[in-house]
Amino acid sequence: MPIDWRPLLEIVETHERFVITSHVRPDADAIGSEIGLALFLQNRGKQVRIINPSHTPNHLKFLDPTDLVQKIGGEITIESVCDTDVHIIVDTSAWQQLQDVGPALQKTAARKVVMDHHLSSDDLGAVEFKDVTAAAAGVLVTEFIEFCGDSFSHPQADALYAAIATDTGWFRFPNTDARTLLTAARLVERHVRPHTIYRLLYERSSLARLKLHSIVLNRVAVACDGKLAHTLVTRLDFSETGAHPSDTEDLVNTCLSIAGVEAAFILVEQPDGRAKGSLRSRSDVNVAAIAEQFGGGGHRQAAGTMLPGPLLTAQATLLTAFEAAFAPQIPS
Repeated sequence: MPIDWRPLLEIVETHERFVITSHVRPDADAIGSEIGLALFLQNRGKQVRIINPSHTPNHLKFLDPTDLVQKIGGEITIESVCDTDVHIIVDTSAWQQLQDVGPALQKTAARKVVMDHHLSSDDLGAVEFKDVTAAAAGVLVTEFIEFCGDSFSHPQADALYAAIATDTGWFRFPNTDARTLLTAARLVERHVRPHTIYRLLYERSSLARLKLHSIVLNRVAVACDGKLAHTLVTRLDFSETGAHPSDTEDLVNTCLSIAGVEAAFILVEQPDGRAKGSLRSRSDVNVAAIAEQFGGGGHRQAAGTMLPGPLLTAQATLLTAFEAAFAPQIPS
């Protein structure tokens, strides 16, 4: 059932100050959706701040040329985050994904709104505008702006197109449907140049990133009778290559390109010793259900979670979970 956007429009019309937040380690869907929504609110004369738990990755900064996005910490205190009328959470509805912004959301007296397309969900005490059939948060933001009858600036359209294109693997993932393509087409009609967005996203690799990929792909192993591929990224890999954590993006999808592989995961060692897992599936294996076992979540075919270290222990834990998911179901 389509979202009824009238309550959100009423919230916009009756409030003046907005804070927009997305998940830790934001991807293009998070940043693009935030920028698209922030520019919409600014065009309506609202005061808008974007405050995230993580810095914007370098390769996505072209989506935010005026530096709208800020990271909580330093002068951006919990108190300053709370000082708003409405707090909009985009592209997540999970406490774990909000990290340092979470305490502000728990403390704030502001009205809270969620715009999300993920299956996994916590009760954030927010008014929810959620559609798990949408391919990206960028689809929801685009549809809301269209519902309001507002026009799109070029930076808005570019940001939202990037959001949609990346969360669908440049329209190759199973979540790409007619709705997705029609939404993207409407943004192209507003002068988005897909070839330029693609180049800015994928054709500016650093030498450090390529060296990191070489190391990590050399570690790829298969399990579950060749149906599962997995690999690891250590902290030492980053220091030896000079690569950035965001340079691991899309490596898990490369693992899926192996013939016969139906699911994949990659574990990235964090500075605090934990392991960030990115899980993917192109079969009946529900990786959101696997991620939820460890406090994470996402979609049936794309999910993430954080596991305790050390890295090899986290790897063994995930392997056991995937083996159970692939095991034949014995009728009761």
